[in-house]
Amino acid sequence: MNFLEERIVKDGVVKPGNVLKVDSFLNHQMDISLMDQLGDEFKRRFAGKNINKVLTIEASGIAIACSVARAFGVPLVFAKKSKSVNIDGDMYVAEVESFTHKNKNQVIVSKKYLSPDDHVLIIDDFLANGCALQGLISITESAGATVEGLGIAIEKGFQFGGRSIRNLGYHLESVAIVDSMNAETGEIVFREQ
Repeated sequence: MNFLEERIVKDGVVKPGNVLKVDSFLNHQMDISLMDQLGDEFKRRFAGKNINKVLTIEASGIAIACSVARAFGVPLVFAKKSKSVNIDGDMYVAEVESFTHKNKNQVIVSKKYLSPDDHVLIIDDFLANGCALQGLISITESAGATVEGLGIAIEKGFQFGGRSIRNLGYHLESVAIVDSMNAETGEIVFREQ
């Protein structure tokens, strides 16, 4: 069992509806030393890649992506879920459906921050149905940039997102892959990696 799986077993809570709450350490209150471990782990897993930019989506992926960007020594760009007055000029846009929030958002990245010269590592906290990743892949490819890989903290292996992303030929690495969860017993089964 790796460091993240151990932490999920210790502090994660399984809720009905295939919900895994990790808000005490990953995506509400954050354990910064755990974020740094994740950054180092993704640096190890993508060490042979020519990465010059990290891309994520607001909000929960930002903390992990900061640690990853620090590990690689590259900038972090995050896709915003709404246009604000301080974003000007041309933008890349993708529609993304959230498994957790059961809604759709248009996510945007300013064209100044992604270019054909960029080799991008996409990072997020969870992978369920893969819509967020597909939106970030779409934005990256619209910029003419190269998707070097995708790094996920927790993948719900019993949902189709990971399989569909891998079937498209992308290098996807998940630190913890949950194969099943039981809300009644709290049991979590991880995939051997």
